[in-house]
Amino acid sequence: MTVRIHPLLKLFLFLTLLFILPGCYRSSGEWKNEQINGDVRADFHARLEELITVIKFNQIKRVRAILSRELNSDDYTESLVDHLSNRFNDDNYSLFDEYHIISKFTDDDTVKATGYDINRYGLIYPQPAHEMYVAFYLPKKMKNAWLISIIYSKLDYGWRVTSLDAEHYTINGKTGPELFNIAKDDFNKGYLIDAVNTAAMAESCIKPAPGWQYPDQDNLHDFYGRIVALANDKFKFPLVLNEVPTKPKIFRVFNQANDEGSFPMVHYLSSIKLKEEAAIRRENAQIRKVIGKIMPGIDKNKKYVQYSAFNELPSAKREVDRVEMTDTLKQH
Repeated sequence: MTVRIHPLLKLFLFLTLLFILPGCYRSSGEWKNEQINGDVRADFHARLEELITVIKFNQIKRVRAILSRELNSDDYTESLVDHLSNRFNDDNYSLFDEYHIISKFTDDDTVKATGYDINRYGLIYPQPAHEMYVAFYLPKKMKNAWLISIIYSKLDYGWRVTSLDAEHYTINGKTGPELFNIAKDDFNKGYLIDAVNTAAMAESCIKPAPGWQYPDQDNLHDFYGRIVALANDKFKFPLVLNEVPTKPKIFRVFNQANDEGSFPMVHYLSSIKLKEEAAIRRENAQIRKVIGKIMPGIDKNKKYVQYSAFNELPSAKREVDRVEMTDTLKQH
């Protein structure tokens, strides 16, 4: 005897099966912050609080009990935990953003960057676990902030931390996209060295966590490469300052951080002996008067320009003596 099933009943049974199967399409999605189920959020807040506590006290054995096998086998993990311990203890970190992600298809799902905010971002994780909980933390002090990221993944042996990381989020209080806009503005003003230095800071902040992707990321890489090539063509180092009677030679210009931010550092060779510090400082005062003509913009719209005078070139293998000086600018 043949039993015929009505087509509508077939559809009902099929949809019912999809609903009850574990990992079905209907269970997939990405939920952010308050969108996350309250019970799930509370569970992971407790997990995260426990993890951060043992990291703060650098209790490596207890941290390892929470980590995935891959992280536990990584030689870098112990030094990373030590680094994160210092970060959490040096500043007051709080939760910035969190996500509960259940992937529909492995290797295919992402969190899209939406809206028009300059700091909007997406998340792209290669070979993600089917289910993940992602948390980002930022410090109270945002001048030179590091973003700490923690990812829990549901593995076949339970929930484990599969990623721990800390990367630059802001420099001088600006994010990667914000620094990129400043660099483009510097370039349009003809401030080529400033544009290169600011774009370099933007590059340092453009990927503050694994998987993080700002929409302008590729444009920044292209812009930075282009202006570095232009700067290399325009400025041939060592650059002799003929306007200064002692003719010092600039051999390097880059960003250097201090407690207040990151500012230009100018390294130059002086023919004056470093032990004659008063004469070195008089020479530096003359350099300050002409530096803005040679490198337009370097002495504008910032708090400091830093200088180091050398009698011989430093190298990676050997430290050499120097005299360090800081010019506090009126414009900032």
